[in-house]
Amino acid sequence: MNHRTPVAAALITLFAHPFAALAHNAEASANPEANPNAVTEVTIQGTRNDFAPGAVTLSKLPADLRDVPQSVTVVNKALMQSQGANSMADALRNVSGITLGGAEGGQIGNNVNLNGFSARTDVYLDGFRDRGQYYRDTFALDSIEVLMGPSSMLFGRGSTGGAINQVTKKPILKDLTEVSASITTNGLARSTMDYNNAISETSAVRVMAMAQDGKATTRDQTSLKDIGLAPSVRFGIGTPTEITLSALLQHNHDMPDYGVGPLNGRPVPVARNAAYGYDDDHTDSDIAALNSTIIHKFSPETTLRNQTQLNYVRTNAVETAPNTLGTVGANGFVPLPVAATSNLPLSALYERLQSHDRNIRDYSLFNQTELTTTISSGNYKHHILAGIELGHDGYDNQNFYRNGTCNGAPLTTPGATSGYVACVPLLNPNNGNSPVNVNSAAGNRAGGSANTVATYLNDTLEINPTVKIVGGLRYDRFTASITNSINSANTTGSTAIPSAYQSIGFTSVRLGSIWQPDAKQAYYVSYGTSFNPSLEQLTGTVGQQSLAPEKNRSYELGGKWDLLNNNLALTSAVFQIQKENARSQITTGVYELDGTVRVNGFRAGASGRLSKEWQLAMNYTSLDAKVVAASKIDGTLGKTPANTPRNTLTAWSTYEFAPHWEIGGGPVYMSQRFANATNVVSVSGYTRWDATLAYKHKKYDIRLNLFNLTDKMYYENLIQSDGGRSVPGTGRTAMLSLAYRF
Repeated sequence: MNHRTPVAAALITLFAHPFAALAHNAEASANPEANPNAVTEVTIQGTRNDFAPGAVTLSKLPADLRDVPQSVTVVNKALMQSQGANSMADALRNVSGITLGGAEGGQIGNNVNLNGFSARTDVYLDGFRDRGQYYRDTFALDSIEVLMGPSSMLFGRGSTGGAINQVTKKPILKDLTEVSASITTNGLARSTMDYNNAISETSAVRVMAMAQDGKATTRDQTSLKDIGLAPSVRFGIGTPTEITLSALLQHNHDMPDYGVGPLNGRPVPVARNAAYGYDDDHTDSDIAALNSTIIHKFSPETTLRNQTQLNYVRTNAVETAPNTLGTVGANGFVPLPVAATSNLPLSALYERLQSHDRNIRDYSLFNQTELTTTISSGNYKHHILAGIELGHDGYDNQNFYRNGTCNGAPLTTPGATSGYVACVPLLNPNNGNSPVNVNSAAGNRAGGSANTVATYLNDTLEINPTVKIVGGLRYDRFTASITNSINSANTTGSTAIPSAYQSIGFTSVRLGSIWQPDAKQAYYVSYGTSFNPSLEQLTGTVGQQSLAPEKNRSYELGGKWDLLNNNLALTSAVFQIQKENARSQITTGVYELDGTVRVNGFRAGASGRLSKEWQLAMNYTSLDAKVVAASKIDGTLGKTPANTPRNTLTAWSTYEFAPHWEIGGGPVYMSQRFANATNVVSVSGYTRWDATLAYKHKKYDIRLNLFNLTDKMYYENLIQSDGGRSVPGTGRTAMLSLAYRF
């Protein structure tokens, strides 16, 4: 592993010093005779607003994080509420090593990079792949679990950098009703409701709802109008057979934000709120996720679980994005060179706008059957997980394009099927509705479907109370086919595949060893693999359809500690993730599996309570990411993967300083990143500070959240297309919220 940067070394020291001090204090508290001045610890577990991660909900993993030989970060409801995190993107700011992408190509919604690799298809809802393209809300979520590193043995294809699992709230045997309302200085008004009712001694229903309307950030053209409903019912609670039926229903009417393009290797230096779409741009999505879970306990040691989930997302998008800088003359728009370098004054430059209009239908239907059991054999215990997964994915994307003019000259070449709408002055985009004299035509219709059949087996062998060995295998048979209407004639030179079919089999491996010298600490070493088929996203490019899957390997060495009477959880790990046969373009339309992407990393975290009044959620990640092998033509050899910062740090802390009062805040730090794969466009590092002040009562909470306290100008989402676009983060914003419990 390479030497650490001074920043990384300093942050490691920063983490190590308080951890050592806390461990010393915990030891002194356990032995008061050795420390006569010690203060007796007070047990404070289980409080309503606890940041501690708690148990993992994924049935494929042990509930106790100390038994998982892998880094896991849990962002729970208490932490999200404290920060006013109303979207999954907001909540994921608590996970260092994650960066956000924006709307790009055929992809919209939440696009996430995890540990230097795209996690576009590695988002899950209650353990099932949630591959639909939409913006995810937190109103129905109890927590978000982020597993670091390749995990195809647990999830199947994908999961190169890790996996993100959204955990929905479930009915409980307790009557509760909570309503909330909030408003921001941007004018975003939001309301939620959470109703739970025990309808018998063993059954309960729960209904959650959300509605919001207004501007999401200080940037122009970020208005949204969303509603959501999440009903669920649970039968047989506390009995051998338990059945849960749940749904997530959501309608989003959002405005996409494609950010700004590059100039001279940096984001074009325009005002933070400069936006290059139109006021009538929109992304309308209808989301339905239906889940059925049946759990039967044959005995305390043996459980059979069957889960079925249907995910359906339908999206209608009319979107306009900045595409290319240039000048305007008698013959219309003249683009600058691709490198986008210019000494011209900004007032002389124009932005060519491209349409990204489409109707998308995205769905999946999966069923999982799992048996978990514990078998004793002499002095050994085997904790067995065996499962079968059957799944089907479908995708249909009809593109449209608008053809406009600039200074009277057509912007779109005759016969082209990607449209340019208009050109606008860079410094004065003249936002309004899209031009009425621009015709729209149907473009490519891309379709795809895939079937998955998988079986997996995992054994956690307990050799003695302190040593456990983990081993797992999974075999996937993945079959996919795609079509593109635009190139049905297989035109020479076109990068659209008229059709393609792929059927592959892959075996994924998971190995680990855990040493737990006592109930407060655990040390582990692990190895895992994952794979990425070329038709994984049900799209493809000429030259890739016949390639074998990319293979990924991960090595991790780490430790986990529970201190202060199990109220504070500490973690630390070093790791390496390597994609060993990345697809690499050697000439137009020809690819080979000769690329290698390697990420060496270090992470550390702390979450929970330092005292009865003081809470903390903090983690740091250092990523040394590099393309160590690639063809010369694609220009990525020796480069850092796009949107992969060297250092990220996130921290949030709250303190109850008087009866009912709480104050808190913390930074999000991210070092420099590159907006494209060839590293010719970069954005500077930044530190954003947020804060909160709350009055908490048994019946209600009143909270003020302040976002970006210093009004820092920074770029949050990066997009590789069009040379590398960057989306500015929000300016200083305040949110006042009230939550009332009946």
